[in-house]
Amino acid sequence: MSKKAFDKISEGLTEALAIARGEASPAKLHVPAEINVCAIRRAIGMSQDDFASAFGFSVNQIRDWEQGRSRPLGGVRAYLLLIKSRPDDVRKLLVVAAKDAEVEAAA
Repeated sequence: MSKKAFDKISEGLTEALAIARGEASPAKLHVPAEINVCAIRRAIGMSQDDFASAFGFSVNQIRDWEQGRSRPLGGVRAYLLLIKSRPDDVRKLLVVAAKDAEVEAAA
């Protein structure tokens, strides 16, 4: 192994340890390539229709993701991670955002 490769590996391990200890923040957000939408939906006790309605998806999107016909892409995966960890907070924020949009549209 070259010294350059070793130095990069060592630097990465040092950064990983600092992140694990809470001494540093990751340089990049990791969003998994695969998201189990069905597990998220079931964990918060919602039907496909209710989940779609509450979080701004179409029920067809939910069905396609859960049946493996398609998968969430890009920022949608990050949004689903937020829903997974804080579903009530996401719903509250969406209500506030919808009200703000109504006020802006009326102005």
